[in-house]
Amino acid sequence: MSTAADARRRELAQIHLAAKQLGMDDDNYRAMLWSVARVRSAKDLDAGGRRAVIDHLKAVGFRPRRKGRTSVGENKQQLAAKVRAQLQAAGKPEGYADGMARKMFEVERWEWCSPDQLRRLIAALNYQARREAR
Repeated sequence: MSTAADARRRELAQIHLAAKQLGMDDDNYRAMLWSVARVRSAKDLDAGGRRAVIDHLKAVGFRPRRKGRTSVGENKQQLAAKVRAQLQAAGKPEGYADGMARKMFEVERWEWCSPDQLRRLIAALNYQARREAR
């Protein structure tokens, strides 16, 4: 496939994902396509029309997921903030949590842990803090 065909396929997939994420039914989806790009089907969009539709969907609340990001959402961000707060309160560097993540989960950096692993890391940091407080 050529790069233009790949881009078209990715953009159409993103449009359909956005409509699903925003809970659009078929009538609202087609009305949106008509109002933004004057087409009734996404397959009829040219490159500029696809870009306009994606921009419109982002403006009304679509949040695309990106591959390769360390964050998987608000829940993980909250857990990461808690890990950082615990490290700061204990006076430990972030490398300390990296070492714990390597030992506990065989994950090189604690930021790469899943939300469940972060919860377990938080519990281990709590345990460590209680142990050092004695």
